[in-house]
Amino acid sequence: MRLVFAGTPEPAAVSLRALLASRHEVVAVVTRPDARAGRGRGLVQSPVRQLAEEAGIEVLTPGSARDPGFRARLVELAPDACPVVAYGALIPREVLSVPRLGWVNLHFSLLPAWRGAAPVQRALMAGDEMTGASTFLLEEGLDTGPVLGTLTEPIHPGDTSGDLLERLAEAGAGLLVATLDGLEEGALTPVAQPEEGVSHAPKLTVEEARIDWSRPAYAVDRQIRGCTPAPGAWTTFRGERLKVQPLAREQAGEAEAAAPPALAPGELRVGRRAVLVGTGSSPVQLGTVQPHGKKAMPAADWARGVRIETAEVLGG
Repeated sequence: MRLVFAGTPEPAAVSLRALLASRHEVVAVVTRPDARAGRGRGLVQSPVRQLAEEAGIEVLTPGSARDPGFRARLVELAPDACPVVAYGALIPREVLSVPRLGWVNLHFSLLPAWRGAAPVQRALMAGDEMTGASTFLLEEGLDTGPVLGTLTEPIHPGDTSGDLLERLAEAGAGLLVATLDGLEEGALTPVAQPEEGVSHAPKLTVEEARIDWSRPAYAVDRQIRGCTPAPGAWTTFRGERLKVQPLAREQAGEAEAAAPPALAPGELRVGRRAVLVGTGSSPVQLGTVQPHGKKAMPAADWARGVRIETAEVLGG
């Protein structure tokens, strides 16, 4: 089949690589315009654009999918289907109607669970034990179209959203290729999503990544892992922001592990080999932290450098 692929970040590039290696022909890609990033705020190409240009494929970067010129070029390309992975913009009805087999979206959840921009992060933060990926036909509603295929993926106790997304991107790429194969062969029947079990996954805000130490330890752990690597969990210490990476899975010192002290939410306790923080239940052990304007470092090294005083707190 002739395909026009739409996507922007690295997880989408994983699917594009799989499609380039498949029996289908990728005639063009659609991706978001170059964005400013880094300390120099220079323009940076998306991973999908970089891969497409390396492969010598036409790249379309419309400022809006409603641009008449974009639709006109899509009509000229005459794709049989348009696979899409994390493109980052809504596709209007007049563009959805161009490919004869539709726009086939790969979404990283088991629909109708976690419709929206951050399904992996939300699943982790909610404490889900199982997730997966779905392919479905795009329609004007947000992730509401009929499903073509699914796969499941367990969530491991130490998973960050980055870990889980990496696995889902690899497995999902195979699912997307298999779905397009099935559509070409006429072997797939779209199945409407059930009305029950719907949940939503809006993009995480920076404020949502601020750690609430008054919550139970398990909720703090989920929040930090769900926000890693983006947008990045954080708290404050002495009035400055402190980024917090996933908690240590085990206590470093036998005494601390055997009898963790009673600490108020956010209260710090520095042991010989561990830095503990109070939560709404039991204390947790910091792993790696990153002070404002500095590199990430083990929590014990940070604590020695700042010379934490008795009863000092995070988030105060």
